Amino acid sequence: MSTEEIENSGFIDRVVNFFVVNEDPRTKTWFLGNTPGPLVSILVTYLYFCLYAGPRYMKNRKPFQLTKTLIVYNAVQVVFSIILVIEGLEGGWRKHYNFRCQPVDYSTNPSAIRMARAVWLYYMAKIIELLDTVFFVLRKKQSQVSFLHVYHHTLMPVCAFIGVKFFAGGHGTLLGLINSFIHVIMYMYYMLSAIPSMQKYLWWKRYLTIMQIIQFLIVFCHTVQVQFRPSCTYPKSIAALLTLNAALFTYMFSSFYIKSYTKKRRDHINEKKDICDENSNVVEQDNKILKKE
Repeated sequence: MSTEEIENSGFIDRVVNFFVVNEDPRTKTWFLGNTPGPLVSILVTYLYFCLYAGPRYMKNRKPFQLTKTLIVYNAVQVVFSIILVIEGLEGGWRKHYNFRCQPVDYSTNPSAIRMARAVWLYYMAKIIELLDTVFFVLRKKQSQVSFLHVYHHTLMPVCAFIGVKFFAGGHGTLLGLINSFIHVIMYMYYMLSAIPSMQKYLWWKRYLTIMQIIQFLIVFCHTVQVQFRPSCTYPKSIAALLTLNAALFTYMFSSFYIKSYTKKRRDHINEKKDICDENSNVVEQDNKILKKE
């Protein structure tokens, strides 16, 4: 399509043309990396099961224990996340990537292909992680299936698909590197929590949330500064979307932390204070009675 034809075409045609022209030719034949149809089907099935079919199926059933399944699943996720950290570092961030501005290298040189494959592996990881919610439903832990949880698990595969399809490398991959590092620790925690004898040592759950908040703050700063570098050729629209996404997640995870830890601790302290006050009143009344006697 010529430039004149593009200018005269409708909005939908221009959007379609943008995605066709800018797609990464290296990843077109990679599994689930060509068209969004299969991913949309997976996500629709995921949402239908986790929000409707799964809870309805489990309503009158006992929760599945899934102890061995969870230990194996989380152990595999730890290994997978370690591989992603290594590939992200060796593919660019440890060697030749620029933290201030890193355009996407669409060439077929070994390092560029390695980073592109790391992006695809990250995409596969985000799809596999949908099982996190499935296991919550099968164990009847529906309270864990919060808006934040479902939103996060639904949006991340979409972002990863866009990365594979159009931007398999460059500035935005720092998000995947940091996120994979966090997931090494997170899935280690989940693996240990599936072992009954280890649960008494898992006092550090709240710090996982703090680490997640920090990761989004880093991504926010890392992507927002692209807007102030006119010479940077990394797409500023994609950087802006990553910045917005990081800001939203920072807000939601911070709200979750305040609700889950700060507020609960304050309520617990107030509850203890009320009990102490009540005991003090009882003692005072008893003393008054004794004096009268």
